[in-house]
Amino acid sequence: MKIVLQDLTKTFPARGKKNAGEVTAVDHFNFEIPDGELIGLLGPSGCGKSTTLNLISGLLAPTSGKIFFGEDDVTSLPPENRGVGLVFQNYALYPHLTVKKNIIFPLENLKGDQKLTKTQMSEKALEAAKLVQIENLMDRKPGELSGGQQQRVAIARALVKMPRVLLLDEPLSNLDARLRLQTREEIRRIQRKTGITTVFVTHDQDEAMSISDRIVVMKDGQLQQIGKPQQVYDDPANLFVAKFLGTPPINVFQGKVLRDRVYIGDEAVMEITGVSDQDVTVAIRPEGFVLQKDGSFTCQLDRLEVMGRDVSVISEHPACEAPKVRSIVPAETVVDLGQKEVHFALKPGKVFLFHKETGMRIPFAPVNDSRKPQLFSIKDDGGESRFAARAKDDGESQFAARTKDDGGERQFAAQRKGAPHD
Repeated sequence: MKIVLQDLTKTFPARGKKNAGEVTAVDHFNFEIPDGELIGLLGPSGCGKSTTLNLISGLLAPTSGKIFFGEDDVTSLPPENRGVGLVFQNYALYPHLTVKKNIIFPLENLKGDQKLTKTQMSEKALEAAKLVQIENLMDRKPGELSGGQQQRVAIARALVKMPRVLLLDEPLSNLDARLRLQTREEIRRIQRKTGITTVFVTHDQDEAMSISDRIVVMKDGQLQQIGKPQQVYDDPANLFVAKFLGTPPINVFQGKVLRDRVYIGDEAVMEITGVSDQDVTVAIRPEGFVLQKDGSFTCQLDRLEVMGRDVSVISEHPACEAPKVRSIVPAETVVDLGQKEVHFALKPGKVFLFHKETGMRIPFAPVNDSRKPQLFSIKDDGGESRFAARAKDDGESQFAARTKDDGGERQFAAQRKGAPHD
């Protein structure tokens, strides 16, 4: 079921002397959710994402704007007639009823041609329970279940009527880290199997990026950016989006562009074209740093954090917005903890420039520097290959590659000295 939000606005009235002004929770929101997609509504607390979900469900009436399910205008339609399934953050299960009766409950309110016999309701409840893999828990009560099991019961209850739209309001926030991972994978499996258009509200960007077909980033009731998760991560529209997505968060510096060079402090860290001289905000993803003795960007080394598959180099820089700069490097990288400084080269694709005042993205074209690492990858049906190369002015070239295919993984490296044209 396609969902269209057309200039949707929700304003709440003033509440007493302390809250004298109206609050606009959703501000002229326009968005189309394609049929059968799982959309992640993402943003900090208070950004309007849960209000948007309640407007779609019919629990709240919009101040202005329209909501369409397919070609049907459902703006004034009551919740029970919209064909939506809603899963709440706190599960909202009936503690005195068994799992089976909790799942059946929505079916008992059906009337007219939709009314079902007890046998039919039991069959549908079992189907929904099997879908979320809790069919062996049907005779238990909610108090006898774990948090993850209770969440599955809530999802089964929402799915038992096979709704046109499934709405999930921060359904994983009460679960521990491991259970969150398992349950979000389960939600994605169920959504793919049923094909139901699903809207998933969360403030956790890892959750949204891991299971969503597309994410919608919100701030102060306004739409900031829409796109596939990796696309939004790699191509943020503004500084807010860049800072909100990513773990560890992006490193933000005060800098400037001067004569086609990006400066952070007194160092020219990158050559670019297409940007006029101005003060800018420079943002660098943690994975955008490459440790290099002659690197153009210098930080004061603090410590290392070993994370298994990689290492986080913790350093400091006076132009950084945060107290520490976090740079992620491969686990096999050797870092001398006795040194006071670390030097980095920067990957151009992981560096973003933003307007100092508006925070909007400033596009630029990097100038290739053969002395810095150039990283690229090639993908085809046979597997994936990754390459890194470095050339020096004295004629020395270094080349390393890793290839993957069905036969396994191969790594090799080569070094050549001599004139570049040899």
